[in-house]
Amino acid sequence: MDRAPPSGGGSRWFESSRARSRYLPAIAPKTLTKREYEKELERLQTDLVRLQEWIKQEKLKVVVIFEGRDTAGKGGAIKRIVEKTNPRVIRSVALATPTDRERTQWYFQRYVAQLPAGGEMVLFDRSWYNRAGVERVMGFCTDAEYQEFMRSCPLFERMLQQSGIILIKYWLSVSDEEQERRFEKRLKDPAKRWKLSPIDLEARARWVDYAEAKDETFAYTDTKDSPWWVVEADDKRTARLNLIAHLLDQVPHGDVEYEPVKLPPRQQRAYVRPPEDTQTYVPERYRVE
Repeated sequence: MDRAPPSGGGSRWFESSRARSRYLPAIAPKTLTKREYEKELERLQTDLVRLQEWIKQEKLKVVVIFEGRDTAGKGGAIKRIVEKTNPRVIRSVALATPTDRERTQWYFQRYVAQLPAGGEMVLFDRSWYNRAGVERVMGFCTDAEYQEFMRSCPLFERMLQQSGIILIKYWLSVSDEEQERRFEKRLKDPAKRWKLSPIDLEARARWVDYAEAKDETFAYTDTKDSPWWVVEADDKRTARLNLIAHLLDQVPHGDVEYEPVKLPPRQQRAYVRPPEDTQTYVPERYRVE
């Protein structure tokens, strides 16, 4: 398909994150056991709380986009980020299929409604890039709508950044073999079977179509000002640590100083608790010792 660089893209249009990665300093990865992984994850999660407090104090506005193939581990990574943070400061957004009314709106409109105010970070579990991925491959949008998205998306993101929003985009990359293994695991696990939708199964049948759509997306939207950061995600634990550590580096932050907190004395006044037989209790089916 013929295409032209989006308006305003300039020479940055063809610059890919893979090309840029050749110039990044080499870092020897540290090999961890599963026990060490848990300890490092806990340390990073503590740092996320520090980041949260800095965002709140400085009234920062942060948007983090998570994209990638089905089963790539987007939800798991987001879960570990928000696990110990304040949902009023760091929240995740996973929008459902657009309603009939939303389909008549400006395409970006329902995502704009979810953008952060000062002192917030929003994690998009899939985002406006649905148009360049599933909508494009499955025919849920017209070719004209797709071309308009590719033209306007870099402009939209530049507008967000000029408004003071810190925009970070992650693509979780998973191999064909690993995705197949995870699909099979979901089929066998009743607790995970709900994650397999008809669209997910169709996506498996259109592996190459999705690969080409991803390459096309990067060609237009992987810019110097708004790059895609690719996370190798065949090993979920490795991907989570690398992603969270990288995320912490993308938002410069320091420690927030607090006034010392002293617990007030407990109120002292006569009180008689109502008899237990006047209340309805949940049956005690378990007792952990």
